[in-house]
Amino acid sequence: MLYLLLYPLHVSYPPLNVFKYITFRTLLAGLCALTLSLVLGPMLIRRLSALQIGQAIRSDGPANHASKAGTPTMGGTLIIFSLLLATLMLADLSVRYVWIAVLVTLGHGLVGFLDDYAKVQRRSSAGIPGRVRLAVEFAIAGAAALAIYLRPEHGGQLTMPFLKDVHPDLGLWYVPFGALVVVGAANAVNLTDGLDGLAIGPVMIAGGTYAVFAYTAGHAKIAEYLQIPFVPGAGELAVFCGALAAAGLGFLWFNAYPAQMFMGDVGSLALGSALGVVALITRQELVLVLVGGVFVVEALSVIGQVISFKLRRKRIFRMAPIHHHFELLGWPEPQIIVRFWIVSVVCALLALSTLKLR
Repeated sequence: MLYLLLYPLHVSYPPLNVFKYITFRTLLAGLCALTLSLVLGPMLIRRLSALQIGQAIRSDGPANHASKAGTPTMGGTLIIFSLLLATLMLADLSVRYVWIAVLVTLGHGLVGFLDDYAKVQRRSSAGIPGRVRLAVEFAIAGAAALAIYLRPEHGGQLTMPFLKDVHPDLGLWYVPFGALVVVGAANAVNLTDGLDGLAIGPVMIAGGTYAVFAYTAGHAKIAEYLQIPFVPGAGELAVFCGALAAAGLGFLWFNAYPAQMFMGDVGSLALGSALGVVALITRQELVLVLVGGVFVVEALSVIGQVISFKLRRKRIFRMAPIHHHFELLGWPEPQIIVRFWIVSVVCALLALSTLKLR
């Protein structure tokens, strides 16, 4: 909104020409989202506490998590509000990709909100039925993937990391593939959200990484130089990603160990889906596996644990997701969190290297 209102005035007031630059608006969106998160966070915590919207701890979880019962949850609403308001203020709203990212984030946030609300109502860690939740998530993600597929600069081609001349064409199969990317990312972040600050750190790192991918994909000369697909309009998602990373940073102030509030499913599903849809738009879908390496390992640990127990009646890990395994090995919670963040930084750097190593 501010961009559309202020930039046209640069003819009369030249300093407003600065709003033309995506880099400036990305930084401004980040500052806006960070400020909103820090200012509104304490009020949200007080409100959630007054409404007794507290975290229900799974009965089969680590014993030391019992003390976290009742900690205000659904704090992801703070991230979503800060992210979307900053984006709507500073992104070019005439670009369709911005609206696709916003609507996918909102849609998954609503699913997560309903799941969290059901848990609070039942005073249980069980929310809405898993099949129902997944069906709605796939419907939202499928609609977004179809909208992206129909854009002339997309089609069904994939970009292969490290291989500049290999572009597999999935055709219409790109739609279910894209839906799987978004839903997979959403639920992988959801599984990672089990320790104070564990999920939001890698989300911020991934958001910053995809801000770079979005900017390069949306800049014709840079895209040509790096030999990556040029996606007109994708650069505006750098504003979205910058706001995402900064909103997460503000939330981390209250979510750092020991957490004053948790993001809940409303936050984890929204943030994961946001990363997934940006990966589709920037045509860096496969790199998401590397950028979100921590999320992938967390999800695979759960899948492997379930399959092993059903087939062999034996567990691979002491407890899944894998961060609980390290807890039961005796690692202090802050140590697990920081080490997972370090792994996320390494994964992000490797992912960024794919821009040049082709």
